[in-house]
Amino acid sequence: MKQLVEHDIRNSFLNCTKGEAKRLNLPRDLGEQPWGELDFLGWRDPQAPDRAYLVTELDGRPQGLVLRSPAAAAWQARRSICSLCVTAHTGGVSLMVAPKAGPAGRQGNSVGAYMCSDLACSLYVRGRRDTGSGGRLPESLTLEEKIQRTVSNLAAFIAKVTT
Repeated sequence: MKQLVEHDIRNSFLNCTKGEAKRLNLPRDLGEQPWGELDFLGWRDPQAPDRAYLVTELDGRPQGLVLRSPAAAAWQARRSICSLCVTAHTGGVSLMVAPKAGPAGRQGNSVGAYMCSDLACSLYVRGRRDTGSGGRLPESLTLEEKIQRTVSNLAAFIAKVTT
């Protein structure tokens, strides 16, 4: 993924108003992100831990989503698998809920998926971040195939939010 600047990130959001996008908190270390190893930029809002955001490049343009994660619950202590990168975590996967774009979202409709709580799927797939013992299930896929699967899963989730 190419490096994104603040303007591109704020203009990428598909499921919030321009005013909401203008007010959201961007990562402070934006310039220090490992852009060459990211399939998407994901972060939690440090001032509102139940809010998260992700931005990726699809069809040649940045596309972003506003996400909500319910408060910590007992189910988070179990071993779960991220639906994007297929990485298993103990307590490191959260249900992320995105309001649908457009009129459906204004009516309160949303789409949810289980994702890595820190939204670092790209780094888990590439082995740059460790989930602890048993985090990666044995697979015969190549690294490129795992990356493509993550990108495809994310594109499918974005499609659900925008349709």
